[in-house]
Amino acid sequence: MTEQRDYKDTVFLPKTDFPMKAGLPQKEPGILARWQDERIYDQIRAAREGREKFILHDGPPYANGDMHIGHALNHILKDMVVRTQTLLGKDAPYVPGWDCHGLPIEWKVEEQYRKLKKNKDEVPAEEFRAECRAYARHWVDTQREQLKRLGVGGNWDKPYLTMDFDAEATIVTELLKFAQSDMLYRGAKPVMWSPVEKTALAEAEVEYEDVVSTQIDVAFEIVESQDPDLVGAYAVIWTTTPWTIPVNQALAYGPHIDYHLIEADGRRYLIAEPLVDAFVKRLGHETHDLHFFMKGAGLEGTKVRHPMHHLGGFYAELRPMLAGDFVTTDSGTGLVHMAPDHGEDDFELCKAHGINPKFVVEADGRYREDWPWLGGQGSVINPKFTAPDGPICTDLAAVGGLLAASADYAHSYPHSWRSKAKVIYRCTPQWFVPMDKPASKSGMPQGMTLRETAEMALAHTRFVPAKGRNRIGAMVHGRPDWVLSRQRAWGVPITLFVDRKSGEYLVDEAVNARIIAAIREKGVDAWSDERAQEYLGNDYLAEDYERITDILDVWFDSGSTHAFVLESGKWPELLRPEGYKGPHADLYLEGSDQHRGWFQSSLLEACATRGQAPYKAVLTHGFTMDAKGLKMSKSLGNTISPLKVMETNGADIIRLWALSVDFTEDHRIGDEILKGVGDQYRRLRNTFRYLLGALSDFSEDERVAPEQMPELERYMLALLGALDADMRKAVADFDFNTYVRRLLDFCNEDLSAFFFDIRKDRLYCDDPADASRRAYRTVLDTLFHALVRYAAPVTVFTAEEVWGARYPDAGSVHLLEWPEVPEVEADTQRWDALRALRVKVTEAIEPLRREKTVRSSLEAEVTVPADAVPEGFSDADLAALFITATVSRGQGESVSVVKTNHHKCGRCWRHLPEVSEDGALCARCDEAIAAESAA
Repeated sequence: MTEQRDYKDTVFLPKTDFPMKAGLPQKEPGILARWQDERIYDQIRAAREGREKFILHDGPPYANGDMHIGHALNHILKDMVVRTQTLLGKDAPYVPGWDCHGLPIEWKVEEQYRKLKKNKDEVPAEEFRAECRAYARHWVDTQREQLKRLGVGGNWDKPYLTMDFDAEATIVTELLKFAQSDMLYRGAKPVMWSPVEKTALAEAEVEYEDVVSTQIDVAFEIVESQDPDLVGAYAVIWTTTPWTIPVNQALAYGPHIDYHLIEADGRRYLIAEPLVDAFVKRLGHETHDLHFFMKGAGLEGTKVRHPMHHLGGFYAELRPMLAGDFVTTDSGTGLVHMAPDHGEDDFELCKAHGINPKFVVEADGRYREDWPWLGGQGSVINPKFTAPDGPICTDLAAVGGLLAASADYAHSYPHSWRSKAKVIYRCTPQWFVPMDKPASKSGMPQGMTLRETAEMALAHTRFVPAKGRNRIGAMVHGRPDWVLSRQRAWGVPITLFVDRKSGEYLVDEAVNARIIAAIREKGVDAWSDERAQEYLGNDYLAEDYERITDILDVWFDSGSTHAFVLESGKWPELLRPEGYKGPHADLYLEGSDQHRGWFQSSLLEACATRGQAPYKAVLTHGFTMDAKGLKMSKSLGNTISPLKVMETNGADIIRLWALSVDFTEDHRIGDEILKGVGDQYRRLRNTFRYLLGALSDFSEDERVAPEQMPELERYMLALLGALDADMRKAVADFDFNTYVRRLLDFCNEDLSAFFFDIRKDRLYCDDPADASRRAYRTVLDTLFHALVRYAAPVTVFTAEEVWGARYPDAGSVHLLEWPEVPEVEADTQRWDALRALRVKVTEAIEPLRREKTVRSSLEAEVTVPADAVPEGFSDADLAALFITATVSRGQGESVSVVKTNHHKCGRCWRHLPEVSEDGALCARCDEAIAAESAA
């Protein structure tokens, strides 16, 4: 036996400096710095100038705190939209923005004051607002750098901020459009109120938590009735808000409910029939006597007196019993006490009967000082104040009005999502936008209401997922009038003057113009008493007008962003062509909670002023839960910080996670999940590393036309065409989960486990001039150009690294457009059948490999069922495709494997009959070496 030569130096192994170890945390900041130095965003804008526009309008996050995982997901999704639309060749700018006004920021500044023992109310308003502005600026700058680090591309040098003077002036302009079109009114209605924060709240600022409250049964003596048998009996109400009893003005009954007059404990009580037993049990009795029963309609005209009637004045007035359709027999007594100051149903029913609110509870939750019962006491949300042994219950018990009380009623109750404190319904004078007033001078279609206009706009809006339409539609259909006013300091003022005599607000274009100009120059501080006469001019006297000091609901700020961001021209890249009539933005994208927040406020603002939605489509994502599906909470210690993930894993790992989950639903993240994402990333990176190595020194001279390629190469091009169609559809559907899954599956299953595996022999061992090897490398080149583009919106840093490794002087990968994929037909069903057979062959070889009967599949001689082989494949084809020594066809139904007796080629390692001894060369390798030597 002759001495074996080492032919390693004759094999054409892949060559690349592209490292398998990514080192993303160290590498990404350098790539990001280069993008900034080269102003890649500006390069992209220049490259796409004049192309079809795609405008995603950024919903503004609050500028208060570090970026959390929800921020990361949201902005990665936005970046994916912008980058994929850019890849398609569209002009898709991205202008990020921040919401800088409102309670979240004001609350944080107040917290700092409390630590310093400072009282916010003793600080000049301008000074306080300056601190709010500085606080917001700090977090804008912080979050901006964090989002840039995430690989989100955009106009970071010129974001929009709602606290910019131009923005504040535009918000005022939009408000005054409402005023000029008679779409504002001042009224007193119960609104969600935070006694801790001393302001009205919007629905979007409220969350519901489980609490345990005091439940009480209170007796109101009947003193007037059409039925004399009722006089002297007691109408009993049940409530879980004892603090509203001091403001009671009526009782409500259900006209169709059956009521029983019962006797227990020596007194007669009026109770709804289905609730008698539960009431008697709460009294501590087991039995009762029935006097008679009646329909609720018979209570018309009945009057009762308040248990505290001995206090005189307000409490001495008799309370009417009123028919209310909202009264049920689900719980309580079937009679409901009415406090129009503190309930929507209460307010509407009492208003219909001429009963007005009394404005008893102050902003901080205390009863006002002059109130005859409990004046100056509270707070009404303090459990001790409303407890069975608290002042309300003890006073009621002392006069025989309290029948039962227990602090054990578990239920869901609204809280401010900022302070986490309970909120109350409180009637205060506020500014409202009417939902059901027909348009006369507004931007809405003539005769239509804001509700109707908004519902019409929603019908023409695309929702992803589709269920979003029903969600926001139901909210718009049932929402009350929009409460615009807040009683705070940090925000855009409601810039109205109200005539002290008539109560009407002033509508004067010249006055409005002066106000807008002043705010554009000086910001919200310009709205002051000192400048009131300046704004009113010579036609009006300041002393005749009340200058409104409320600020706007912050949702009006964000709802107006389409006006000062998309339409102002401050960002020319966002302008539509002249004459454009449709909704300005192609897409709004936020969490599903924004159906009641930004999506809705933007819709209402735009419909009222422009008669249409500001967006063509709305995409919503769910919330990120921990690995167990639990809501993330600092107290539970289950939060995942994207900042820490970037420090240890890199931003591309977070991006790959965010775009591979089904973000339309609630989804999960955790260490094990991120580990799995890391494995997916490494396989994708390995695909690119192989391509780079296999394509080293590839030149256009090697290129082979598809029609001249072997069938396997044509099949792979057909698969690439199918992938390309799927990727385009995923982009159109905003289905990024499918986009990423198809990309990864193609790289792992179609390439690494199949095509690369089969053709590595041809790459390594064929003569470089061989047409089949050239065809393979041509396909690899086509794959490279497609895959690096597909990956660029997902793993933005890695794609840049890959592109630069092959084309170091060709500029950024993010300037490229969607790949041109050749249209190649192939019998994919035939190849699918062959691949299924290949899997069975691999499974049959594996036990022999584990037993070390064979060391690799190249030592295996395989027999396959003849009827399992698709037409057109020779045994030699099958051996190459299965990477075995030989393949033959048998009549059995299973695959059989034996070890070959053929010798192994010393260069390609194939076991072939023509090889005379182990280490000798096969004919192909002999020719390849000869050709290489001649070259």
